Amino acid sequence: MRFVISALFLFVVAAAYDPLDPNGNLTIKWDIVSWTPDGYVAVVTMNNFQMYRHIMSPGWTLGWTWAKKEVIWSMNGAQTTEQGDCSQFKGNVPHCCKKIPTVVDLLPGVPYNQQYSNCCKGGVLPAWGIDPQSAVSAFQISVGMAGTSNKTVKLPKNFTLLGPGPGYTCGPAKVVPSTTFLTQDRRRKTQALMTWNVTCTYSQFLARKNPSCCVSFSSFYNETITPCPTCACGCQNKNSCVNGSKVLKRAGVNTPRKDNTPLLQCTHHMCPVRVHWHVKVNYKEYWRVKVSIINFNYRMNYTLWSLAVQHPNLNDVTQVFSFDYKPLVPYESINDTGMFYGMKFYNDLLMEAGPFGNVQSEVLLRKDKDTFTLKQGWAFPRKVYFNGDECMLPPPDTYPFLPNSAPHQQLFSGLAAIAAMVFLLVTVW
Repeated sequence: MRFVISALFLFVVAAAYDPLDPNGNLTIKWDIVSWTPDGYVAVVTMNNFQMYRHIMSPGWTLGWTWAKKEVIWSMNGAQTTEQGDCSQFKGNVPHCCKKIPTVVDLLPGVPYNQQYSNCCKGGVLPAWGIDPQSAVSAFQISVGMAGTSNKTVKLPKNFTLLGPGPGYTCGPAKVVPSTTFLTQDRRRKTQALMTWNVTCTYSQFLARKNPSCCVSFSSFYNETITPCPTCACGCQNKNSCVNGSKVLKRAGVNTPRKDNTPLLQCTHHMCPVRVHWHVKVNYKEYWRVKVSIINFNYRMNYTLWSLAVQHPNLNDVTQVFSFDYKPLVPYESINDTGMFYGMKFYNDLLMEAGPFGNVQSEVLLRKDKDTFTLKQGWAFPRKVYFNGDECMLPPPDTYPFLPNSAPHQQLFSGLAAIAAMVFLLVTVW
């Protein structure tokens, strides 16, 4: 029994490890900045240190279990979803009295007296590798009945993070050296009275049973298009998918549901997103690829999207025409991974399924004469991640292949015939 539990634990930990982003995590930091008569005031900061995995709309949801009988007197920059039973308080009523509070970010445009720095984004948290300045969210919390010194304060337990769905696993809170702050004139340092950190990591295995995207291939040298595998993302939604019919013209079709149920276009792969990699042109010293991302979900706009690709020739990208590009080097000795994402205010929004539900760009790569080949599927990526989730690739034996060369005897006969015609023309002339 102990062996089974250990094996399961190791499996979950291994599933949370991302080989393309081995150091990626989401860190929650609590800084106690002042004591109150019955507790403390703290600043809670969330940093998304993942290279290409965003937290998209409807945003993050943070929860924990209080160690004692703490209450939340007030919050700035966030709020709890429920107040709980505060009937024991006769005067000031706390913001939340629940043993296990659930906290969400405020929406943009709330009054200034409810805001805090880096708050009020609707819970959207971009990836550190794409937009480090925006990859942070913070709120201020006033906690009561909690103790008024470092020795009497007890750390919260059982942290949970939805981003916005399942997939994140949070470790225990750990006391760390106190954070230092600089004043606005940057001439004085202040220090938190107490600091603890919580680290959360993402596992696609915990997030969903099936992949959320798939990849298809094509090339200029073969008429065959290699499609996504059948039921690549599971076919459990086959009964609720729709084709281009009158249903799509009804009001509310594109409205997201509270349970995030998708409304997919009927396809053989049943994936919300398909990535298509097309080998377009082969030059003498370069070759060109066209990358397309197609959205098949009628209820989902990807306000932030990212595409991580592993391919041996990404160490020599010359130009990316319509996307932003950044190399990922998780291991310093290997440079075969890159990240594509939309240009701000141009194509960083992947619209829902329909005529505008796609984004595309071309990529120009320089050939490495020692490694470049179009044979045996070399021109196609090894791994593809959309928004941090690994996409299902077609089976290797279905990749577009180079056409067979002409037999040696046939080629020799053709050359002999051409030589004979040239000789006759010269003779006649």
